[in-house]
Amino acid sequence: MIDAYEDPGTPDCRSGARYLWWLVRRQPGRCAAGAVYGSVWMVLLSATPYLMSRAVDDGLEPGDTAALAGWSGLLFAVGAFNAWLSIMRHRTMTRVRMDANFRTVKVVVGQTVRLGASLARKAGAGEVVTIGVGDVQMIATSLTVVGPGVGAVVAYAVVAGLLLSVSPLLAAVVLLGVPVIALLVGPLAGRLRGRETEYRERQGVLTARIGDLAGGLRVLSGLGGKELVADAFRRDSRRLREQGHRVGAVTSWIQALGAGLPVLFLAGVTWIAARLAAQGQITVGELVSVYGYVAVLAWPVSFLIECGYQLSRGVVAARRVAALLRLEPPADGGGSEAPAEPSVLYDPESGVRVLPGRLTALAAARPAEARAVVDRLGRYAPSAATWGGTRLDEVALARVRERILVADHEADLFAGPLREVVAGRGDPTDEDVARALHAAAADDIVQGLPDGLESVVSAQGRSLSGGQRQRVRLARALLADPEVLLAVEPTSALDAHTEATVADRLRRARRGRTTVLTTTSPLVLDRADRVHFLVDGKVAATGSHRGLLATEPGYRALVARDADEDADEDTAREAVG
Repeated sequence: MIDAYEDPGTPDCRSGARYLWWLVRRQPGRCAAGAVYGSVWMVLLSATPYLMSRAVDDGLEPGDTAALAGWSGLLFAVGAFNAWLSIMRHRTMTRVRMDANFRTVKVVVGQTVRLGASLARKAGAGEVVTIGVGDVQMIATSLTVVGPGVGAVVAYAVVAGLLLSVSPLLAAVVLLGVPVIALLVGPLAGRLRGRETEYRERQGVLTARIGDLAGGLRVLSGLGGKELVADAFRRDSRRLREQGHRVGAVTSWIQALGAGLPVLFLAGVTWIAARLAAQGQITVGELVSVYGYVAVLAWPVSFLIECGYQLSRGVVAARRVAALLRLEPPADGGGSEAPAEPSVLYDPESGVRVLPGRLTALAAARPAEARAVVDRLGRYAPSAATWGGTRLDEVALARVRERILVADHEADLFAGPLREVVAGRGDPTDEDVARALHAAAADDIVQGLPDGLESVVSAQGRSLSGGQRQRVRLARALLADPEVLLAVEPTSALDAHTEATVADRLRRARRGRTTVLTTTSPLVLDRADRVHFLVDGKVAATGSHRGLLATEPGYRALVARDADEDADEDTAREAVG
């Protein structure tokens, strides 16, 4: 079984079925052993009725005690050996499932690390959580088909052969059972895959909404929007429940057929065998064996239906994992050299031109449009953006990451002492950390914690308020001191007084360095050297904040609206504070 340090291999991500087959091929010996154990175990189950029939015909009916004892002893030995086979089959298939589980976890974790910061832009948090919580387990369970599934097919064929030696009519009835099962269960399995896929998609959406709700609960309470979001969550939860009922309805039919069809087989074949025995065409011992064969046949039939059900769910789960594994991080770039000195960043798609050493602001009515510009300039999205006249995607990615930093206002905060949270991978001095915290107006956070910089912050900064988390993220970005800082809404969760303080200190801390902020706050825009006003993702006007207020009605309306919203938020904070 795969260990923590073993290479999981290169998965086949072309489809869900191919991914499952890759998991089987990664442990061929164990899967083959599971198939052998399962096949022999089920075949020996069908041997029990045969031994019983011989004991009746050769020993009990003629009164031959020696023959009866011999067949009875052989029956006991086969039963004991089959019990050992059952244990080995279960142990082997448990290892198969665990290997598939751990191997899938390793490739998924490896892919998330490989995607890095681009993961959030390519897959939703709810999607990733759903894969880790449910899909991995479904994939592992579906591999049951390689053990008992194969054994069920073999046992079915053996039972049909044994019945053929008794009566061709009985064998024909049994052999016709598989097509009947396929006709009844096949359409249901296809419908289950469709319903399961939609259910998983809705589950991912709802999981993401739970994360958003938990992360912004304090802000929502202050703005009076908690009930609005709660209503949306109830609506999505109700839809998920309804979809779950649809999945359950199909599942119940499949499981009902799994329990009912073997009983119908048992009744039908036993009735035919009883008529043949009454007519003298088969012996009493053969009648006993036929009943035993059909009773044993209930196992492979049930396994076939169960494996088909699990395989359908496994394909849906594997399809989602394969889609995640097919995602690619930004290309490393070509052989072009990065500019030797601070240079102009230019995004031809929007027309944004960022001059080196300036504080530039991007203002847009739809924040996603300004965010898209930052993603292109930070090389987190495909674009024709240039850096000093050189296409950004032709520069080695490592060089871009060393000099251009995108500071997301929702970037992850890891658990640990505040000093480490702000320092990141570096080893700054206490003076450097204090300077960065001061520039982000986060001094009060340190003063309010019991152990200052040594105070432990919980994962994602949940022990801090929304505004405190935002300032800690900004302090971390300022401490990194990149040549180019692209900050997304760095003050959106702050009150007006703190926002003005941050804007002033940020300007001083980044003097002579290239800084780009996305914001519609007049307090921040007024400190910018240059403002780009975006309409439909394109630069509609460029100038100073005051100049645009005087000449651009659209810009003036946008900023005035934001100022009114800031006033409302301050009032809300006072009401809850």
